Amino acid sequence: MTTTPSTRTPWIVGVSGASGTPYAAATIRALLEAGEAVDLVVSRAARLTVLDETGISFRDAHWRGDLAAWLGWAGEDPRLDAVRYWPAGDFAAGPSSGSYRAKGMVVVPASTAAVAGIALGLSKDLLQRAADVNLKERRPVVVCVRETPLNRGTLRHLVELDEAGAVVLPAAPGFYAGLKDVQQLVDFVAGKILDVLGVPHTLFERWRGELGSTR
Repeated sequence: MTTTPSTRTPWIVGVSGASGTPYAAATIRALLEAGEAVDLVVSRAARLTVLDETGISFRDAHWRGDLAAWLGWAGEDPRLDAVRYWPAGDFAAGPSSGSYRAKGMVVVPASTAAVAGIALGLSKDLLQRAADVNLKERRPVVVCVRETPLNRGTLRHLVELDEAGAVVLPAAPGFYAGLKDVQQLVDFVAGKILDVLGVPHTLFERWRGELGSTR
């Protein structure tokens, strides 16, 4: 899908420092494959996690090539034209304002620090600020928390996010669809995120109400 600056309305994807960056990659990949535009914010802590989990050094100056490697695409893949990258420290970025056009936001994976920062309105970086903006503008916000077990403070913060209108979506893959490998489990969670956003996908087979119906 080709968009002009005046009509482009992206989904904002914020990647925090929690383990589980494959969930972020699967979500970004699926949104782009569905023809959606994406605004990407990668926190400073997330860069360390991406490096640890994938071996990819995600850098502001080389984000396009680094993102392509992360998604498993060629650097010149035209689908990357639908991505706009914003440094996490850029508080003058578009997503920091409620007047910036956006469909909503996904925080995936969401660390407990990010959960707390969003719930308390700390806006300590662009990821937290953008989430706060989308909540106040009553846009869809999905928080894909990836931590276990959860302490009382985090549980309270998650309840506060739910009360503020966010959807709390734990990174908890289902096994009923005959999933057999790690990527299928990752795609299941990404598919659940896209379901909440109302974006069509084929990331997993759906339950049809009878045993063996998904296999």
